[in-house]
Amino acid sequence: KSSIVTKSIWLTCGRDSMTPFCRLSFEEMTQWSLSLERLLSSKYGIQIFQAFLKSEFSDENIEFWMVCEDYKKIRSSFRMSSRAKKIFKCYIQAEATREINIDHKTRDLIRRNVAAPTRECFNDAQRIVYNLMEKDSYPRFLRSDIYRSLLDSTSKSMM
Repeated sequence: KSSIVTKSIWLTCGRDSMTPFCRLSFEEMTQWSLSLERLLSSKYGIQIFQAFLKSEFSDENIEFWMVCEDYKKIRSSFRMSSRAKKIFKCYIQAEATREINIDHKTRDLIRRNVAAPTRECFNDAQRIVYNLMEKDSYPRFLRSDIYRSLLDSTSKSMM
C-alpha cells in the first residue's frame, strides 16, 4: 500500500488567538495560481492575498471587491441604501479615505446609481477593480515571498 503524505500549513482562522487553526494544503495553494477567481473563491486564499496587499499598502481594491460581494447579498432596501452610501463615501467619491482607481465616467455613474441603489450599482467599479487586481496585484502575489514560502514549505515535505 502506498500512502500520500500531504503537508499542510496551519493558519489562525480568526482575529484573536482563541480561534481554532485551519489546515491549508499544498493542493489548495497550487489552485490559487490557476486564476484570480480561484484565489478569491478560497477562504484562506483571499485572507492571504489581502494580507499580501496590506503589506504593500494597496489593499483598498480587495477590500472594495469584498464589500461589493457582501453588498450584493443585502435584501432590505433600507439597508441597501444605507450601505451603498457608505461604500460610495469610503471608496468611490473623490478623495475618499480608501479611494479606488476608477475613471470619472464610472464614478459619475455610481454617484447616480447610489441615489436609487440596486444590487448591481457597483458592478462596473467592481469589474474595473477585479481587472486591475488580475493584471497587477495577482501576478505580484504569485511572485511574492509570502506565496512562494508557503508553497515551498508544503511541497518540501511531500517529497
